[in-house]
Amino acid sequence: MQTQTGILTVVSGFSGSGKGTIMNRLMEKYPQNYALSISATTRSPRPGEMDAREYFFCTKERFEEMIAKEELLEYACYVENYYGTPSAYVQEQLQAGKDVILEIEMQGALKIKRKYPDSVLLFVTPPSFEELKRRLTNRGTESPEAVRARLKRAGEECEGVEHYDYLIINDELEACVSQVHSILQNEHTRLSRREAFINQMKQSFMEYAKGE
Repeated sequence: MQTQTGILTVVSGFSGSGKGTIMNRLMEKYPQNYALSISATTRSPRPGEMDAREYFFCTKERFEEMIAKEELLEYACYVENYYGTPSAYVQEQLQAGKDVILEIEMQGALKIKRKYPDSVLLFVTPPSFEELKRRLTNRGTESPEAVRARLKRAGEECEGVEHYDYLIINDELEACVSQVHSILQNEHTRLSRREAFINQMKQSFMEYAKGE
């Protein structure tokens, strides 16, 4: 049986929405179905981070070479550092039949959608503004000013949510993970993704009709 090509999936969400936790749990439950894309960056590794695990760490010169050679699906510059998605790993996993998940911000997500219209965009949000504020505050790792800055950024991102295909409300983790899995499995049955199968069936019927 021919292996079906995987689906390029982008997951974005407000800071504090729990999107990273959802993706990690999805990988734990369904490792045979999904592959998480690893981004490249020019920033230095933080304590405990490893090359080719958290990121592909590279120099600014190497990153700009990848841009020039069109080796990135998307890229952006944040706080004087480049971040981007190398295409080779993504294409390899898609051809192997795995759905590749990119956890990137809205700017990169919309670039992916323009370049790959068949990609699936998921946006993760807590059930309410109050819950988002509570999660950010309860982290205990940021100042009140930083929390306010993240909430302001979330308000800006909210203006672009309509460009996404699905809204995931992260209230209960396991239910949320099951919802994401169901969405992506159902996407595989979309007719536009099964054109090769349909064409094969049409050819078989044509050959059968000729033999009658």
